[in-house]
Amino acid sequence: MNRLKHKWVLITGATSGIGRATAECFADAGANLVITGRREDRLIDLKDNLLSKFDISIETYCFDVRDRNACKACVDSLKNPVDILVNNAGLASGLDPIDSADFDDWDKMIDTNIKGLLSMTRFVSEKMRVRNEGHIINIGSIAGYESYPGGSVYCGTKHAVKAITQGAKMDLTGTNIRVSSVSPGMVETEFSEVRFHGDKEKADNVYQNVKPLTAMDIAEIILFTANRPSHVNILDTIVLPVQQSSATIVHRPSTSR
Repeated sequence: MNRLKHKWVLITGATSGIGRATAECFADAGANLVITGRREDRLIDLKDNLLSKFDISIETYCFDVRDRNACKACVDSLKNPVDILVNNAGLASGLDPIDSADFDDWDKMIDTNIKGLLSMTRFVSEKMRVRNEGHIINIGSIAGYESYPGGSVYCGTKHAVKAITQGAKMDLTGTNIRVSSVSPGMVETEFSEVRFHGDKEKADNVYQNVKPLTAMDIAEIILFTANRPSHVNILDTIVLPVQQSSATIVHRPSTSR
């Protein structure tokens, strides 16, 4: 049963990867969209593409979730209430050890993955509470369950997303608001290219001899989570490609004969 038709879904970081695929999935289900991101040309391209295929309404807002005032301005300006918030905007920046990492990388991850998610959640959830309905879906990571060398701060931010998801569900006890997280392992998107500051060769090596998850694999799980009956709350889902068994254990069969 499709319970998403005509719902309003706000997706942060919708310009690429999981965010873009999620917008496509919800549009196909007949949901109306509020898509946000930092790259206006991509937002417009996505909007035009989806409107050419689906009979839905789409609003676009170009801003960085690190800007709390911009987050508030977006939410306050919406004409329709947000039924589902997908906190997808996030990134990894750098893979350096704790004693030599770049402070700018740390700030970028903390301000986006934690503070940006919190700002959007704060401004949307207060309106959901008034209506006593809604669903907040955070994009976590296997890094929210395990740490690995060079990933101390990124893993810390995703551990925070896990804790925020659990804490928010507790804070909203007694309401009809649902809170969920989807926590992927290795997904082939722009993630690694961003982590390595545009070094495509390094990024490609991450997925060498592996069949990783795709953005659409995760988007379909986000859609499934949102489409459960109103009494069902999936708190978290850990999703790995079959060749990955943990954050650091990945089977890479040799291609040589």
